[in-house]
Amino acid sequence: MNGVRVMVVDDHPMWREGVARDLTEAGYQVVASCGEGRQAVRVVAAARPDVVVLDLQLPDISGVEVIRGLRAAQPEVRVLMLSASGEQQEVLDAVKAGATGYLLKSAAQAEFLAAVRRTAAGEPVFTPGLAGLVLGEYRRLAASGQRAPAEEVAPRLTERETEVLRLVAKGMSYKQIAERLALSHRTVQNHVQHTLGKLQLHNRVELTRYAIERGLDD
Repeated sequence: MNGVRVMVVDDHPMWREGVARDLTEAGYQVVASCGEGRQAVRVVAAARPDVVVLDLQLPDISGVEVIRGLRAAQPEVRVLMLSASGEQQEVLDAVKAGATGYLLKSAAQAEFLAAVRRTAAGEPVFTPGLAGLVLGEYRRLAASGQRAPAEEVAPRLTERETEVLRLVAKGMSYKQIAERLALSHRTVQNHVQHTLGKLQLHNRVELTRYAIERGLDD
């Protein structure tokens, strides 16, 4: 993971230092470590991390406010929530604010490091059980509002990109999509990145919501 830049934001110094140490030993480049949300928002543009590992509960402002501030200062940044809370509304609020993934602090070290790697690659990562919660909420929102017809996607995306998008909307991982379509993992990643660019979206969570709103998960 050489070259992947990570910022750690958590108000517990020992936990923050431990996370930073684990990341460094795994080959990530820890470019900043912050104990408060406002500090993180101030330094993110200068630090330019690829991934921010962010605690939900901070002493000054909420994690949701931090996500919005981070995304405003550096729109391309990917945010992985690392929180002790798995409360459903907090998870949904974080994702709606722009978090790419949500992992509980009870996750094993290997699971956490893999989550950072996948977040850097643009994949949504959730503690088991939370991914279904997020997909369910997007489907509920889509069902209660005006959905654009799927045909509107076709002029902007290739047939293969649309096919990949349909599988993204079903909550499938890059590996599962690659196996389903007999493609390499890298090819699936490239299709997703091209689709994000065409649709002017920032991450796979936003892409999933876009696809569900257009009924592509049917």
